[in-house]
Amino acid sequence: MKHRIVVLGAGYAGANAAARLAKRLHPSDTQITLVNADAEFVERVRMHQLATGQHLRPRRLTDVFAGTGVQVRIAQVTAVDAERGTVALVEADGPGEIAYDQLVYALGSTATDHGVPGVAENAHSVADRQAALRLRGRLGELPAGATVLVVGGGLTGIETVTEIAGARPDLEVSLATRAGLGDWLSDKARNHLRTVVDRLGITVHEHTDVVGVEPTGVVTDGDRMIPARVTVWTAGFGVHPIAAATTLEVSATGQIVVDDTMRSVSHPDVYAVGDAASAPGVNGAPLRMSCASGIPSAQLAADVIAARLTGRRVPPNTIHYAAQCVSLGRRDAVVQWVTPDDQPKPSALTGRPAARVKELICRGAAWSMSHPTWMLPSRRRHVVPGEASLGRRPA
Repeated sequence: MKHRIVVLGAGYAGANAAARLAKRLHPSDTQITLVNADAEFVERVRMHQLATGQHLRPRRLTDVFAGTGVQVRIAQVTAVDAERGTVALVEADGPGEIAYDQLVYALGSTATDHGVPGVAENAHSVADRQAALRLRGRLGELPAGATVLVVGGGLTGIETVTEIAGARPDLEVSLATRAGLGDWLSDKARNHLRTVVDRLGITVHEHTDVVGVEPTGVVTDGDRMIPARVTVWTAGFGVHPIAAATTLEVSATGQIVVDDTMRSVSHPDVYAVGDAASAPGVNGAPLRMSCASGIPSAQLAADVIAARLTGRRVPPNTIHYAAQCVSLGRRDAVVQWVTPDDQPKPSALTGRPAARVKELICRGAAWSMSHPTWMLPSRRRHVVPGEASLGRRPA
């Protein structure tokens, strides 16, 4: 009987994990199934571009994984039974179930309102393809002079507000951020960010805590109203609640707690990667939710699983950071160089050169699905008899 590996979620992390597993393990011994709700791969780092009317190349998962040995199953995951080793699904023809010997949980994250009233009813987001398309339609309806407010001063908020302002200079665009604008960046990067924001005519409401979203704007903690025809919420992301509803050990944020091989600390047949994992990084600090964490964690998990199944040495965890990249429209960006534990260095790349680097990184993230070993030679090894017991225990 083949060793059944099920990967949940086909974002950057899940797609890379499935593709790399297929490169490491012999298909006569293993069955790799990738489960995803959407039939297309979603370039999540480009959702702000989709929202402003830009065309993104479609990538159907069945085309991406054609000939790899990975079986793509289009279905919505509704529950995981970590004791039985099964996943409940809803497919086009109704509910179903899939059993696993090893599970790679990569369901990622989505926008969260942090309990702020009115977000769900009155705000847009760029958390996924459907949300970005809804925002795209709404922005297309706005006349010149209409007000748009982006809430959240993190990477997603900055990329979204500058993209909208650049694509629609006829709108009155503003940003509300709880802290100072780009206050985690180096002086050079922060000064460039402010220059670009000023050039684009973006009004910035710094040190502003939004406590409510209404149809005509937002309410701040000082009981001040910031008017907006359209509010875009980017103030935080949270993981899907499925893991927290299982017997898996999860963190306070609902992420699956894993060791430095991305393996669940409570269930050895489960691995978690990307945003879904609470994983230790350099100096013990948890990896941040990002593509920069997701792809390396997925590749590590795939290599670890393959090593354990084939009786080879488990590779070390070398995940670290090198940069934070922030696009500022299509022709500008900031590449903030960081230490391995994600602290900003004094140096940064800005302007068009930074925009080219950012674009190269975005393309590389999508390219990595089809080239999960970075074009290095890879041997598909057979599962060593007895090593498959490192997955689920026999019932």
